Amino acid sequence: MGNRILVVDDEKEIADVIELYLKNEGFEVEKFYTGKDALASIEKAAPDMALLDVMLPDIDGFEVLQKIREKYNFPVIMLTAKTEYMDKINGLMLGADDYMAKPFNPLELIARVKAQMRRFTKYNTGGRAQEDVIDFGNMFLNRTTHECIYNEKHLTLTPIEFDILWLLCDNRGQVISSERLFEEVWKEKYYKNSNNTVMVHIRHLREKMSGPAGKSNFIKTVWGVGYRVEK
Repeated sequence: MGNRILVVDDEKEIADVIELYLKNEGFEVEKFYTGKDALASIEKAAPDMALLDVMLPDIDGFEVLQKIREKYNFPVIMLTAKTEYMDKINGLMLGADDYMAKPFNPLELIARVKAQMRRFTKYNTGGRAQEDVIDFGNMFLNRTTHECIYNEKHLTLTPIEFDILWLLCDNRGQVISSERLFEEVWKEKYYKNSNNTVMVHIRHLREKMSGPAGKSNFIKTVWGVGYRVEK
């Protein structure tokens, strides 16, 4: 595959196992045990994806994630030994694309890495048709370049955020249920707790789209049903 993946985990045994499995799948791996070393590496050359532990010896993974999202859109999967629900919420709100609690099955991690990589790289292929552009009102989306402009402001969106916004805009005027959003964007079966994941990403999108006057109402909530973008 040749994609370069950043692995950041201070537990060397876990980092070594992740590195082994990734290399067996053809990925290039850069491994770091501290957040500062990882950020220094990213500044030199951004990776195609990062696997980021929450508990690091210098700065925590949430702070590293926040600094990444200030400049970069590449997928980030958070890794943590914690099981508290708010840790997952915090990671998703800061722009994580996925989240795995330790201990995890390395094969499941590889499957999630590949899924995120497919989602991300599809925005970097050239020669796409006009159907990959949505332009109406104050919204412009280009699925080829992963570009989003709202109210003349360029928004930095993660691949999942872009997919959510694209699905809503492509079906503007219709109410899209949380179940449909989750299954079409995350490509996984919807469960009861999946609604919370959708809600967090919708909230994060609204925050990115908000202006000086307050939060954006571009994405409307239809209580008990789902979400809608007006025509």
